[in-house]
Amino acid sequence: MALVAGVDSSTQSTKVVVCDAETGQIVREGRAAHPDGTEVHPDEWWRAFQEATADGLLEGVASIGVGGQQHGMVTLDEHDEVVRPALLWNDTRSAKAAEDLIAELGGPHEWATAVGLVPVASFTVTKLRWLAEHEPDLASRVATVMLPHDWLTWKLTGEVVTDRGDASGTGYYSAAQGVYREDLLTKAFGRVPRLPRVLAPDEPAGRTPDGVLVSAGTGDNMAAALGLGLGVGDVVVSIGTSGTVFGVAGEITPDDSGAVAGFADATGNFLPLVCTLNAARVLTATAGMLGVELSELDAMALSVKDAGGLEFVPYLDGERTPNLPDATGSLLNMRRDNMTPQNVARAAVEGMLGGLGAGLSALRAVGLEAQRILLIGGGARSAAVQAIAPEVFGVPVEVPAAAEYVALGAARQAAWAWTGQQPTW
Repeated sequence: MALVAGVDSSTQSTKVVVCDAETGQIVREGRAAHPDGTEVHPDEWWRAFQEATADGLLEGVASIGVGGQQHGMVTLDEHDEVVRPALLWNDTRSAKAAEDLIAELGGPHEWATAVGLVPVASFTVTKLRWLAEHEPDLASRVATVMLPHDWLTWKLTGEVVTDRGDASGTGYYSAAQGVYREDLLTKAFGRVPRLPRVLAPDEPAGRTPDGVLVSAGTGDNMAAALGLGLGVGDVVVSIGTSGTVFGVAGEITPDDSGAVAGFADATGNFLPLVCTLNAARVLTATAGMLGVELSELDAMALSVKDAGGLEFVPYLDGERTPNLPDATGSLLNMRRDNMTPQNVARAAVEGMLGGLGAGLSALRAVGLEAQRILLIGGGARSAAVQAIAPEVFGVPVEVPAAAEYVALGAARQAAWAWTGQQPTW
């Protein structure tokens, strides 16, 4: 039996699955935790990878693929030593840099047209501007800039490479044109350091010292789409600490509002994506306010047919779009006869799903056809969420079995690079 491995190097941990290359059946799994925080030394990812693959987990594996958290800024000096701990996607210290870059290029439209997204603190381009402004001595040492998955691929192969999916989340790569926008990188950082070569979806990155093939790798959302087998018309709604809405499209229209990031996917198509900070934590916050467990919140929300007119605006953690960074939540239309715990519970579920539904509307506005919703993430296990989601989204909703879809997508890519054919599993 030929084996392939997929790696999910996320914010919190490294997960590895070893699969049958022909069927996709998982035969072995490993996991190791990462340190908490919004910055981390990349060596911690390598330590976690080694820990997760200990005791012969990769024995007999022919090909490896790496899916990594998007946007993180990894900087190396001329000796390939790490200059400073990597700033992760959830590090917001570059919010002011994002505002400045938008203004300097002439506004959101110019950015959306150039690279398919409008800068926010998550993206690599804003982190590089922050580094240049706040740590100029360190910035002057930077010879190479990578993303987390690029760095792990480099550790495995010695090759400085990436794929168009992960590159499209930097803010200085145009997925539509298939080129780095070095002018924008110069605007942000003052110069152009070495950047990873962008590989085709099925192109191998190289081999490990032991001769194992390593695929191009990709970002975590792109790997999840590959693991779920998404096609044009499929949309994923992922309800976790943050919420994401994304789907596969043959082409997209740039979104000047910045709500939709015009990413590329890991197959040659596009992966327009909306991200919100207000997802599963809306439910946990409401349960805490009502003094109940999440299972009780579910039962309360399902015990009434609607929220009695209550409307929950769920911006409890602001938003990540340029026009709503300081948004706050509200509970509207309160009356003495509708202020019941059951109605509040129902309004919280409807409000959280409504925020994700707004993301779905934004995707439709850039040309994505939503014919089916796949509901994933921890929040997707909620009975109330599953029952109410079809009403909010207006299209059929499916809840796939819980799985490590990022790691599975990376394993599918590994099989693709090894066999030359995209797997059907």
